[in-house]
Amino acid sequence: MRIQHNIAALNAHRQLGANQMYSAKSLERLSSGYRVNRAADDAAGLAISEKMRGQVRGLNQAVRNSQDGISLIQTAEGALTEVHSILQRIRELSVQARNDTYTASDRAEITQEADQLVAEVDRISAQTEFNSKKLLNGEAGTKVTYAHNTNLSFAQITDSDSVTAGTKALAITTAASQATHTGGAVGLADSAAKTVTIGGHEINFNSGATAAETATNFIAAVNAANIGITAGGDASGITLTADKFGTAGNFVISANATTALTTGLGLTADAVTDRSLTGVNVAGTIDGVVGTGSGLTLSNSGLSVTFTQAANTVAAKGSVTVTKNQMELQIGANKDQNMSVSIASMNATDLGINTIDLSTTTGANNAISTLDTAISSVSTQRAKLGAYQNRLEHTVNNLGAVSENLTAAESRIRDVDMAAEMMEFTKFNILNQASIAMLAQANMQPQSVLQLLGG
Repeated sequence: MRIQHNIAALNAHRQLGANQMYSAKSLERLSSGYRVNRAADDAAGLAISEKMRGQVRGLNQAVRNSQDGISLIQTAEGALTEVHSILQRIRELSVQARNDTYTASDRAEITQEADQLVAEVDRISAQTEFNSKKLLNGEAGTKVTYAHNTNLSFAQITDSDSVTAGTKALAITTAASQATHTGGAVGLADSAAKTVTIGGHEINFNSGATAAETATNFIAAVNAANIGITAGGDASGITLTADKFGTAGNFVISANATTALTTGLGLTADAVTDRSLTGVNVAGTIDGVVGTGSGLTLSNSGLSVTFTQAANTVAAKGSVTVTKNQMELQIGANKDQNMSVSIASMNATDLGINTIDLSTTTGANNAISTLDTAISSVSTQRAKLGAYQNRLEHTVNNLGAVSENLTAAESRIRDVDMAAEMMEFTKFNILNQASIAMLAQANMQPQSVLQLLGG
């Protein structure tokens, strides 16, 4: 028997210390609700769960970002709803002013209301905001600026969301032309009523006593018909030119059986002989890629450039610089998980209604077409905003589902099973009590040596 080292007591003490440590950890888990409270509890589990926590918090913020984006879009769309109403009213006024039952003073009153409505469109465009960010003045859209040399200029530049940022080189390889007819000398002078069909429109005029008078009457009749074709020249040769460049201005001349303008229109006398006149669309490249021409407009990769007539020359060169200024909505938890929102300028100038004139029937007539185009532009923008909102609503639903599933995954790693841990706590409690009891017994064992000494 040994008394210097009580091995049984040391063992009981060690077991007691271990049981107390496990009991303390179990108590910590039960009180915190977490299985992993420090890295030592589960190093790999802690690292994984912390990444998941970052994702969950990022996803929840992305949900809030998307909801803010929906609110922004609804603000812009609500303003455009009113712009639509204003445009419909101006169009109604244009139809009213077109009617010849109104006097000049009546049209002046109509114009006064129209002018105020146009001013309100400008105000809505300039002052519609969300969190102090302008929405309809073009700041949230794609900006296109241009530079050109002396032989190239632009009348209009349009763009879409698909345009990439940067400087795009432009070059015209084929100039656009108008459908044009040039005839020979007019050989008709019988002072009779005549009809010629041009571009699907019947032109009625009176042949004069002389070829010069016939030419004058015919040219005046064509120009008064306002059919998109301009007549010129004289008895030595009549010229017909489409107002539009390219194939959009193509037209056909048909002689009626009773008409004989002969060489003046290049038609056989008293016979139905058609002449088809065609224009040529501009051809060229944008950023080195062959574009699609339509009249004076060249398009490629979402960018569309309309050249002025002065710039419509072969080998004309220039460039456009595209700057992307769309709003970026962060709709994910990680880098570059964003969505671009582009809202075009909706002011009167960009809608083309700043120059409408309802003071004359001609101006009112032209305004109807202009307003149809403006209404279509606003409809297109509203449709795009609606598409954005629908996408964001689905984004919110998806982000919510992903966040929920990641939270569940993180919970399986980090959270404690309270029932199982309570069983562990109970076990270590019992072991603690048993260890204390056994330590007391072990400490009493050396006293048996006294019996040997006393004997």
